[in-house]
Amino acid sequence: MIENIVPLQRLKPAINFNISLPPLSLYIHVPWCVRKCPYCDFNSHEKKQEIPEARFLAALRRDLEETLPLVWGRSVYTVFIGGGTPSLLSGEAIEQMLAMVRSYLPLAPSAEITMEANPGTAEADRFAQYAAAGVNRFSLGVQSFDDSALQQLGRIHNARQAEKAIELAMNAVSQVNIDLMYALPGQTVAKAREDVQRALAFGTQHLSLYHLTMEPNTVFAKFPPKDLPDEDSAADIQDMLFEQTGNAGFEHYEISAYARPGCRARHNLNYWEFGDYIGIGPGAHGKLSFQDRIIRRANVKSPQTWMDRALEGDGAGRIMQEQTLAVADVPFEFMLNALRLVEGVPATLFEERTSLSLLTVAPIIRKAVERGLLVSDPMSIRPTERGQAFLNDLQAMFLPENKAS
Repeated sequence: MIENIVPLQRLKPAINFNISLPPLSLYIHVPWCVRKCPYCDFNSHEKKQEIPEARFLAALRRDLEETLPLVWGRSVYTVFIGGGTPSLLSGEAIEQMLAMVRSYLPLAPSAEITMEANPGTAEADRFAQYAAAGVNRFSLGVQSFDDSALQQLGRIHNARQAEKAIELAMNAVSQVNIDLMYALPGQTVAKAREDVQRALAFGTQHLSLYHLTMEPNTVFAKFPPKDLPDEDSAADIQDMLFEQTGNAGFEHYEISAYARPGCRARHNLNYWEFGDYIGIGPGAHGKLSFQDRIIRRANVKSPQTWMDRALEGDGAGRIMQEQTLAVADVPFEFMLNALRLVEGVPATLFEERTSLSLLTVAPIIRKAVERGLLVSDPMSIRPTERGQAFLNDLQAMFLPENKAS
């Protein structure tokens, strides 16, 4: 694929962004939810009393203020308000939050501003207020239109409420994503088909279809639900989802993401294309590039501890972890994200987003091509169907300890 490979030991790779830095996004984490779902491994905390909106917003402001010196002069192209359940916040809180963002950061005029919402917390006036504040895309955690499945998943809404929330969201903004889960307890291909057909009937622009998995440190990991579909049945469901979404004009562009042409999730694409992002809020993660290094940061997870430390002068104390990526780890970090994209990425993107020469990974790319995991194309880095099926194995080839194998 790539000829005349220079031996890696002679390349002496180093981070050196001498042209431009990757695009920058902002992630804001709202940690509270009405009830913790048994499959959820996100940093979410059951709301036991009224959310301290004023204190939370003040802490967000301090968090962002103390992050600003790391991103002076850089524009933000997407904002994602995730959780937890951000739609537990009032319209006024979201308005103040986005006003704060605009006052501190150069927000691109065409910025995509996404907010996650739970159908169980949907109210017509609140959705309209969110949109008036600047939210232009909603992501709705529907998960299923089957009431018995929703009950087993621990969701607080039913199918009728989910349908109402979708209608409200579509009336408020121009872009709406629906999250669905499949391979649910007792789910057949027919039941999964009914779920996806009901989602498609609304005419939204984006679908996220997730295989139910037993994540560590969740209730389901400790007490797995009964009657889960076996691997063959789950594969049959997945094949049906590909067919149904394709017939409806959706492009399958990432492992779990499907979109109408021109409606891909720009915020998530920035993650998958190894862009930069600020993370504010409890448990939020960030990744930032500088001329000579790439760092990852993570805030403390406890909402109370994070607010206390942000507001009481211990700004550094809100950071749970900060690490500079070792140069040897950067190729794996890039491929861990980029190879999730069905169409892959242009080969030039590796150098643009890592500042490293493509020659540093050329031998691994060649081996992956020989094993049928990557397409033989000098212009792109793209997984084959086999590579998508064995994605973990493909990504692992780029781990530092595997580069010589």
